[in-house]
Amino acid sequence: MAIAPSLQQKQSQSLVMTPKLAQSIKLLQLSHADLMDYVQEEVEKNPLLEIGRDENTDRRGAEQANTSDHKANESEANSSDIRDTVNEHLTVDAGEKAADIDANFENVYDGGIAGAESQGQSTLSSSTRNSSTSRGGDDDFDAIAHLGENVSLAQHLEFQVGVNFGDPKRRKIATYIAHALDDDGYFREDIAETAARLDATSDELLSVLKKFQTMEPVGIGARDLVECLSIQLKELDRFDPAMEVFVSNLSLLAKREFEQLKRLCGVTTEDFNDMIREIKALDPRPALRYDPVLAEPVVPDVLIAQRVDGSWAIDLNPETLPKVLVDHRYHAELEKSVSSEDGKAFITECMSNANWLTRSLDQRAQTILKVSVEIVKQQDMFFAKGVEHLKPMNLKTVAEKIKMHESTVSRVTANKYLMCDQGIFELKYFFSSAISANDGEDSCSSETVKFKIKQLIDAEEPKKILSDDKLVALLQETGIEIARRTVAKYREAMRIPSSVQRRREKAMMLEDRAS
Repeated sequence: MAIAPSLQQKQSQSLVMTPKLAQSIKLLQLSHADLMDYVQEEVEKNPLLEIGRDENTDRRGAEQANTSDHKANESEANSSDIRDTVNEHLTVDAGEKAADIDANFENVYDGGIAGAESQGQSTLSSSTRNSSTSRGGDDDFDAIAHLGENVSLAQHLEFQVGVNFGDPKRRKIATYIAHALDDDGYFREDIAETAARLDATSDELLSVLKKFQTMEPVGIGARDLVECLSIQLKELDRFDPAMEVFVSNLSLLAKREFEQLKRLCGVTTEDFNDMIREIKALDPRPALRYDPVLAEPVVPDVLIAQRVDGSWAIDLNPETLPKVLVDHRYHAELEKSVSSEDGKAFITECMSNANWLTRSLDQRAQTILKVSVEIVKQQDMFFAKGVEHLKPMNLKTVAEKIKMHESTVSRVTANKYLMCDQGIFELKYFFSSAISANDGEDSCSSETVKFKIKQLIDAEEPKKILSDDKLVALLQETGIEIARRTVAKYREAMRIPSSVQRRREKAMMLEDRAS
């Protein structure tokens, strides 16, 4: 048979991942806060979108079907602004935008470290420069009006650098260190590499760093926890030889090896307890007092309540549902007023994106509700009686019931929370592995086993600490077949110390109470 090139036609089906489909999938796994940020960005980019303010009625239908005199006046006032936005979008040259960006970048750089090097003066943060520019000069500055402003760590350090470092080169190095600190206030960069980057020697960098560490807050610029605590102890005049040994062996403190650490320090039990109290009074993260990491409150996406008849009411939290409206009237006016082909194409694209966003948000809400309903069906005993009745469940079980793919269920349950009588739980909490039972009963959830382990440890007596082997025996008495290494893994996951460490810790607590 001769071998020769040929053409063949074949029909096949395949999934094409369009940009909009990829974005719809991304929307599924966004948390409430991230979704709100994303919607706000889309509203700012798209003149046909707006955030609805009426929580009780569906304003999308009202916007499409009804018109009022107030809305007509508002349309006349805003249509020219929208046309200006469209025209600006079409007429601004990309090269001009790039030139503006380059110019702005150069201005920022000149006002930063490069400016400090050339002028020999301390630099101001961008927020300070912007505020002074907007005020129009020092004569207009009202100090009393700014007393309540929060000072960031960068601003606080930049001021101290200008006071403490007169030499331009040393000031440049100190300014770099101030901006290279991590969230805790530590300087963790490699000394040799950083010195080479700043055209300095390692000794020069270390000299600047040592003086930098004398600034406020105490402990700032340390390279590790030991150095951070040592700086604070020296400031308090408590860095004696015994305390130096104590700080150098913090790993023993973390392991609750109190007796060994006490022998190394060569102190009595009373002195040792005082040293622990002094260490606890120090600040291992000095940067947080200026730039605190604020914990965002968890807003539940799903609300569950039990009805009088014992059934469950499952609703989406209206606070987590963005109310996005499409302005169809504005779209019609723009179509009439814009005559260029590029303008019409831009308006059509905006309308397409707006409709896609509203459909995607509706689909996201329906999917979250559908998954939540199935979770409640599978875990009804948990919602009625608590964590001890949580059943093992996997993504495949829920996906098959609601006829969706496992990956879709996984995305929906990520960063979503459910509130019920038992508390607030992440949707992923209800998916746990199974632990077999030895009495013929159904297997139980790994979360249930963790809960029982914690209950047993919390109830143990100081003089009868439960070992992992004893925990295994007690769990087997309740019908749970589990290995010792699994108990140890669950205990460590809950950050519960070993039996040896718990015995030492509780013995010290008894000594403190007796004294």
